[in-house]
Amino acid sequence: MREPQLEAREPLLDVEGLTVSFDGFKALDGMSLRLTSSSVRVLIGPNGAGKSTLCDAIIGHVRPVSGRVVFKGKDITSLPEYQIVRKGICRKFQTPGVLESLTVEENLALSARRHRECWRSFGRTLSGEGRACVNETLELIGLAEKRNMLAGQLAHGQKQWLEIGIVVASDADLLLLDEPAAGMSHGEAAQTAELIRRLSQWHSFLVIDHDMAFVAQLDAPVSVMHMGRLLKEGTLAEVRNDPQVAAVYLGRAEEVSRACA
Repeated sequence: MREPQLEAREPLLDVEGLTVSFDGFKALDGMSLRLTSSSVRVLIGPNGAGKSTLCDAIIGHVRPVSGRVVFKGKDITSLPEYQIVRKGICRKFQTPGVLESLTVEENLALSARRHRECWRSFGRTLSGEGRACVNETLELIGLAEKRNMLAGQLAHGQKQWLEIGIVVASDADLLLLDEPAAGMSHGEAAQTAELIRRLSQWHSFLVIDHDMAFVAQLDAPVSVMHMGRLLKEGTLAEVRNDPQVAAVYLGRAEEVSRACA
């Protein structure tokens, strides 16, 4: 496991005035966001606010028409997706994407290998460093006793933890998590929040979610998006008490539009 990150002078991620358009519709409209090392940021907003599009743009899955994405001081806006992943950004989607026919340990081993392309990873012997990474990750995500179980036999919450472990084992600096506690019980969600907080000693997280109970458990700064723009940032209490945020979630979007004009 890497050493805990120290606070950096420059932000880890700087999204600057990002605009993404689909057939004239602006899914992102001058969106800006900044994340530091060893941090958790929660991204909330109503459906269609642009949250997933922002992650798509950060990871290189969609291309902005203007603005840029800067990661560790380097402009990555025009890089292909695989190069962005190699630079240290990984994304986890809402539905677990584990390889169900492999064991828990094998899923992590594939991610921990220096050569991560699947056709080059199968059959290779894991290095001592890689083996240590897998063992530490198994302990962190609470699945050490299930290391030899097929991933497809895990409960839903355990699959979510395994996928978080997979992106952690890849040694990414920034992890983009899309509703990581979706479908979990209250207890499982609490464990997931605690896992993310613990892992933020070594990694940074951008978490998309709409479950305010889970967001409260993360105890992290919150950014609110609306119509492709950054509407409000602050603590959960601050954004909950903001009149513009309340108007968005109550469906009174025209009030927000006038306030932002």
